[in-house]
Amino acid sequence: MSDSAIISKIWNLAGVLRDDGVGYGDYLEQITYLLFLKMADELNKPPYSKGLKFPRLKDVEGNEIPDGETCDWETLSSKRGAELESFYSQLLRSLSTEKGMLGQIFTKSQNKIQDPSKLLKVIDLIDKENWNLMGADIKGKIYEGLLEKNAIDSSGSSGAGQYFTPRPLIQAIVACVQPKPMKTIADPACGTGGFFLAAYDWIVENNQLDREEKEFLKNKTFYGNEIVANTRRMCLMNMYLHNIGEIDGDTPIKSADALISDDGLRVDYVLANPPFGKKSSITITNEDGEAEKQDMSYNRQDFWETTSNKQLNFVQHIKTMLKINGEAAVVLPDNVLFEGGAGEEVRKQLLMTTELHTILRLPTGIFYAPGVKANVLFFNNKPASKEAWTKEVWFYDYRTNIHHTPKKRVMSRQHLDEFIQLYNPDNLNKRKETWSVENEEGRWRKYFYDEIIARDKTSLDIFWIKDKSLTDLDNLPDPDILANEIIDNIESGLESFRAVAGILV
Repeated sequence: MSDSAIISKIWNLAGVLRDDGVGYGDYLEQITYLLFLKMADELNKPPYSKGLKFPRLKDVEGNEIPDGETCDWETLSSKRGAELESFYSQLLRSLSTEKGMLGQIFTKSQNKIQDPSKLLKVIDLIDKENWNLMGADIKGKIYEGLLEKNAIDSSGSSGAGQYFTPRPLIQAIVACVQPKPMKTIADPACGTGGFFLAAYDWIVENNQLDREEKEFLKNKTFYGNEIVANTRRMCLMNMYLHNIGEIDGDTPIKSADALISDDGLRVDYVLANPPFGKKSSITITNEDGEAEKQDMSYNRQDFWETTSNKQLNFVQHIKTMLKINGEAAVVLPDNVLFEGGAGEEVRKQLLMTTELHTILRLPTGIFYAPGVKANVLFFNNKPASKEAWTKEVWFYDYRTNIHHTPKKRVMSRQHLDEFIQLYNPDNLNKRKETWSVENEEGRWRKYFYDEIIARDKTSLDIFWIKDKSLTDLDNLPDPDILANEIIDNIESGLESFRAVAGILV
């Protein structure tokens, strides 16, 4: 069966379960548990015969019941009816207390498919395929397809859409950075692992890897943090399906908040899209017993500024994580480019201590979460110096007069081909502007350090192309695109107002 046929088959079943009140996210979660168990079962049989150990059912204290049944695929797939539902729930609870990747996959796991006949349908669907015989690219494509469908279906709410960076954008970023073998790659807010997989694919496709390089890529290249248990589970599964990590090995994805402290990890590359949303906050219970949110600032010696702005904290954390001459590419919202106070100081320090060489201005309508105006900042870490490392910043304006929507006019990888070509990954010193006095519509333009420092608040929020929608009323975009852009602008404005209101409280 082709990968697209498997995706649609798995997804059609999601429609059936949705009628029973099982949401797409919950369904994807159950698929993850069952797929993991089935693949482990395959690995325990010839020709692999890995000898992976699964525990017996455990009691509420987490101790194995001496004559309890084994928590594996064989036992599960032999059950029927109420016995199946009961065993599945106990199996999930038992596996959640295991160590390593196994425990991480099943952390906080619950059975969301209460109808045993529907659960059996999902089990049968997974049982029919031999997953380990499929190529990593096919397995990966199936799971990525499910993640993307889930992101589309849960966008608009605070659902999975916010954890899903559009894959064409990730692929373009990786094509610019061009990560090399035997180097470490981190993402301190890794979501479902999109950057890891694109980097993995790039390294495999563009290098003839020897045995040592393959082993390093599988087990020592990737490091991440993801605080949402369900998203971390999907990330681990996504990586495992792409042949990263071992089923019985330690997990490379930590559940800790990356911003809390510097854990000492230093890497060659950081590729990241930290979560949107302005403030870091914690929920506390006040004297009246009501839950209320308090802004949270991370007081770290290695940070230039103490602020509750989440993205500014991620920028500072990423700078800390980089080895000397390490490279970063980070997706950040517009506020990071123009905000005063801590924002201005962070920008000045970034220009001073790193080589901030490129900014890609992204259009609205490419993220599943609405109201996002974002950019990609590319910068290289440098040793300490009295002079600023940034000499010039190259801007590519892929926002002005560009219209995309997440469902109809979707941004593809080809849309960013010109940017990659002009970025010139092979030699950043040999770039040529497409903007000139004669060609004011050129999207690729450089600004010198002195010009930027002289700007109000050292603002990097720079545009120069005329917005045609303000002047050319005969050639307006389609109504649905206009509607989406209006929604994006209102959402973006609301986000700014919330930030102001938060400061005034």
